[in-house]
Amino acid sequence: MEGRVEQEEGVMRVLLVDDSPVDRRVVQLLLSSNSCAGSFHVIAVDSAKKAMEFLGLQEGKAIDMVLTDYCMPEMTGYDLLKAIKALNPLKPIPVIVMSSENEPQRISRCLNAGAEDFIVKPLQGKDVQRLRNCSSARPKGSSQCETVSKRKPPPLPHSDHAIVGTASPSGRRAHFTGVAMVLHSSSVELSQYFPLLLKLVLLVYAVMCLGELLHRWSSGGGCSLFLWCA
Repeated sequence: MEGRVEQEEGVMRVLLVDDSPVDRRVVQLLLSSNSCAGSFHVIAVDSAKKAMEFLGLQEGKAIDMVLTDYCMPEMTGYDLLKAIKALNPLKPIPVIVMSSENEPQRISRCLNAGAEDFIVKPLQGKDVQRLRNCSSARPKGSSQCETVSKRKPPPLPHSDHAIVGTASPSGRRAHFTGVAMVLHSSSVELSQYFPLLLKLVLLVYAVMCLGELLHRWSSGGGCSLFLWCA
């Protein structure tokens, strides 16, 4: 994890915080895709604690936006959100929270704490513009961050702690979609090595046949080998 991020003109520097390797990979694949090529520079960490350590090492304004998961061990995304907003109350770093649970109480809680947006996992192509709108690096004259979640839904009667421990069908679907995206990317990469793998299999088969021929030759003599080959 580097302690400094170079300022690149026109590139949005995103600090991605998520304890799930699959979800981190999904975001990195999306923000490095052809449609986003050259627009984002992603620094990924697997915990809120590492994110705070990284931000503490920065000199000046090196991060344009923090994209964090909500449910993480030790320090949650909500705790990270509050800590980041407290770092520089006059000009805080924009924070977008992600979660596989589309829960009104959770959304309202994060927005009230200063989150610029709340996105339901997995991150999709249609969400990229929301990231651009919410970043502190957006050009002058651009529209302010516009989100559906800014309508602040009414709190639900049940506790948010119960939500964290509940795996709803929508959350499971979101996770499976993320896994599918990663597997698809991996299959594309593996397909490039298929011809080499096929050659290797054929080579192994040829070696096995040669070994069988030598074994028959040594045990039965040249005549038997000739009959076997015939």
